[in-house]
Amino acid sequence: MQQGVENGDAPRPQHLIITLFAIYARPREGVLSIAEIIALMTALGVDSSAVRSSVSRLKRRGLLQSTQKDGAAAYRLSDELVEVFRAGDQRIFHQQRATLDDPWLLASFTVPEKERPVRHQLRTTLARLGFGQVSGGLWIAPGLLASETKTALENAGLEKYVELFLGNRISNDPLAEAIRSWWDLPTIEAHYREFISAFEQVVDLDFAAEETFATYMHAMTQWRRLPYLDPGIPAELLPEDWAGFRAEAVFSRLRNRLAGTAEGYVSATLAAA
Repeated sequence: MQQGVENGDAPRPQHLIITLFAIYARPREGVLSIAEIIALMTALGVDSSAVRSSVSRLKRRGLLQSTQKDGAAAYRLSDELVEVFRAGDQRIFHQQRATLDDPWLLASFTVPEKERPVRHQLRTTLARLGFGQVSGGLWIAPGLLASETKTALENAGLEKYVELFLGNRISNDPLAEAIRSWWDLPTIEAHYREFISAFEQVVDLDFAAEETFATYMHAMTQWRRLPYLDPGIPAELLPEDWAGFRAEAVFSRLRNRLAGTAEGYVSATLAAA
């Protein structure tokens, strides 16, 4: 996958390991032995010492948990992260885009000064879900995120601080202008253009199985954050040449062309590990 990586920043080993678990461990009872992790990461150009160091860091951060597999040291995603990826599968693989007729989701909160860490946690949670900020305690997202937002707040123990509303906007100024003030569209679009630059030219190339796996892993690692930056804002409210539309098409083609071969490579590698 070297061609794609050279066009942008190569993902850190920790990010690649999380992607590895998200895509390939979850369908396999969620567990990978350290030997299996090393075998697969070798195809990504990460040596065993870097893998072990990265796994240790992920464990300290609570993202991976120790377990056993056939008597050997192994790891699984934390329960919290499993839930995050379960909820995120729809966004990452089947991203929806709201229409102009759909309602908006508003999240309003007021947190006492003595609970400032809660305020920070709320803002971080809403931002990670893709909300835009209307004002200090008022955030907005397409209404199609209502269920996911409610679940995320409940899982984080934050639901008691937030009021959620679904409704329509009736202000007079153009909605497209308001969108540009609520979301940082230039930054979001720059991330989409990075993805296009890294992967559009490799979609139709022929790779051996190992390099197909590497290409797909790097693409997935870069892609999985993008649907959270762009929460499905209606297309009519985005610039006409919005790079996200092209990036979505590139990702779809990549997945259709590479996922099957990458899965076959993983199965063969795990069988031999």
